[in-house]
Amino acid sequence: MKTNKKLPALLLALSMAVSLAACGSQTTEEAAADETSAATAEQAEIEAALDLSNMGAEWTYSAEDDAWTLTPVTAVTKPEIEDQQGVSVCVPGPYVLGVDTDGDGEADVTDGIATGDLVIDYEAEITSTNGQVYTAATAPVILNTGAAGYSSSTNTTAAATYAKEGYINVSCGNRGKQDTVTDADGNTVYTGDAPCCLVDQKNATRFVKYNILLGNLPGSVDYFVSTGGSGGGAHAAMFAATSNNPDFYDYEIAAGAVGVYQNEDGSYSTSVTIDGQTYEISDGAWGCVAYSAITSLAEADMAMAFEYTLDPDYSFGSAFQKETAALLAQEYMEYINGQGLTVDEAEVGFDLDGNGAVSGAVALTIEYDPEAYPDTNGYGGTYLDLYLAEFTENLQWYLDNLDYAEGWTWFGADGSALSDEEVASMTTADKAQAFLEGRYDKGSSGGMMGGPGGGAGGPGGDFSGNPDGGMGGPPSVEMPSGDLPADSAGTAEAPDTEEADSDRGFDNSDVAANSTGDAMDVGTPDTGTTQAAGSSTDSANYASYEEMVEAYEEDVAEVEAGDAYGNNIVELYDPLNYIGAEGTEDSVWTRIVMGASEGDMSMFSSLNLELAFLKAGVDATIEWQWDGGHVPSETLGNSLALWVDTMYGEYVDGAQTVTKTEAEPQTTNGDADSASGTDLTGWVTMDEDGQVSFSLADAAAYRTAGASKAIPGFDVIDYGQEDYVFGNSETDARHWSKYVAQVFADNADTLATLFNAG
Repeated sequence: MKTNKKLPALLLALSMAVSLAACGSQTTEEAAADETSAATAEQAEIEAALDLSNMGAEWTYSAEDDAWTLTPVTAVTKPEIEDQQGVSVCVPGPYVLGVDTDGDGEADVTDGIATGDLVIDYEAEITSTNGQVYTAATAPVILNTGAAGYSSSTNTTAAATYAKEGYINVSCGNRGKQDTVTDADGNTVYTGDAPCCLVDQKNATRFVKYNILLGNLPGSVDYFVSTGGSGGGAHAAMFAATSNNPDFYDYEIAAGAVGVYQNEDGSYSTSVTIDGQTYEISDGAWGCVAYSAITSLAEADMAMAFEYTLDPDYSFGSAFQKETAALLAQEYMEYINGQGLTVDEAEVGFDLDGNGAVSGAVALTIEYDPEAYPDTNGYGGTYLDLYLAEFTENLQWYLDNLDYAEGWTWFGADGSALSDEEVASMTTADKAQAFLEGRYDKGSSGGMMGGPGGGAGGPGGDFSGNPDGGMGGPPSVEMPSGDLPADSAGTAEAPDTEEADSDRGFDNSDVAANSTGDAMDVGTPDTGTTQAAGSSTDSANYASYEEMVEAYEEDVAEVEAGDAYGNNIVELYDPLNYIGAEGTEDSVWTRIVMGASEGDMSMFSSLNLELAFLKAGVDATIEWQWDGGHVPSETLGNSLALWVDTMYGEYVDGAQTVTKTEAEPQTTNGDADSASGTDLTGWVTMDEDGQVSFSLADAAAYRTAGASKAIPGFDVIDYGQEDYVFGNSETDARHWSKYVAQVFADNADTLATLFNAG
């Protein structure tokens, strides 16, 4: 049964506030009481305003999906950009008896469109496609973090993607880079910079959790799962990493969020009152599935430069870029070695110290010894041993699961498509060998979704990652057909076919069309980019090295001086600052899926996230798809729903234990005319037992051959795509990397002579 609503309490609180304001002279104690009453009245006003039963909610029923969907409503009481700070919810039909349109608690409308309150059936059960059982009180809630390219997303209707699984699906808008508003003086100013995008997602979460507690929505406040891709993947990971951390409360309060208030003494309250009972509301996550998470940006330049520097054969666009990358690589080594990283071998499943046992803690460091590690430009160490082990394990998993492939076209050594009978008789080992030799085409079911900032392809469809088209790996390389060729600005377009949408690893259909990040060029707003993959121009915006360094130092100093709340917005957007930190409610589990040939982020960044989550006691997993580009699809029997159901079974008392369904090997070959797979045999060998192996140098060569991006990674000289998120009211782009600034300052004598030298 639904709880009573709070409008009477609001009116009472407001009348008390008016009465108190009408009093004459007051003592200090009376003034303090007035402040408390005013705060209480404001809290009551927010809670009444964001109670769905007071909002005239419009619900639409889809018989095809058997789901009810809420027309977007505001998630806060003081939105800065109203059509970007709302929320929509899709509810599975079995949880709903209908819509109460007259307030008597009974369902008056059971289909079509109706305005009123959901009448929830808490007895109904839904069994997911993986066999997990949910009710309206226990159902997980999926929060789709849009924010492609860290850009804004308008309020859009939540999709019915997860209705059959029994999940509640949430779509929320968000402010983002390059948004503008008009200030009190009539001036157009930039807004939406960090941490607005993340804050809007937190506020939407508070709204949904509050209305679940009120009985307006089904779902469990304890099982929120964040998910998204690219910039959305970054925010999904940051959402989980910063759960309920007070550093974000001021921003949430400024927007008029429910369930977070500042007390008279400066402390915070994160509770609501319902029928006289107090309930805590968290803005955080139980779990996370992030695809190509473009975070942490704070280390992105160093990590990307280090990864490319591991390949001695990689050809940079200019001598300046090459030297800058080498210097940033040294900076990254010092950075990692200063973190004091360790890992429990049992948690990652690798014998990193070579003692024959997978147990005990191992310190993770990078070593520099040109004589010991000539194939990787002098770099080695246990940190890189873990990197290589993750690469090897992920390729091995892929090969071992090829029986789950559906709709692929397999080819023989002579290039001809196999017959249906030949495909039906292929063993897992046969498929593994064919995969390593690139003798396949995955068709639409295996494609990858292009994302902002470029997929794996370079300009003109060259996947070499090198300005001159030369290869960092074997002499003949073809990347998978799913990798989308980028345009001249290094921005790949996402496929817009129904088949491509259905193959996304996450459901982003309700925000992708409204996110400008999918079409955003790298570079400054006015002059575009000079740092797309393949560029040999170091800068088009600065006439001299000294001018560029000065701009860097001024911008970095301004960022470090703090925003209106005194916060360094770059540090706010670094999840590594928050995972396991005091004040953070860590998620229970996190899964990060990256394309191993993607060029938008270094693989080291997801590795560092995994290490931080593991240290905090979070069940953390990273998956690197060897044939995956930017925002890879779920593949070979995996899915977001399978992962959520599995984690639910593992961590929720009384839940079903879920296991992956047995594969049904392919019996009919696909219809592609030619193979489009990558020939990996120049990098990878497989023994007679089907176990693969390759060196660190091989992994680095594979990365640079398939993942094209400007170097440094994002804080490129003329501003990179994600840098807009670190702007201010006067400009939507600033330099922000203190590491890049330090390298420029410390190495002026070397770099100045190379800058824009051609």
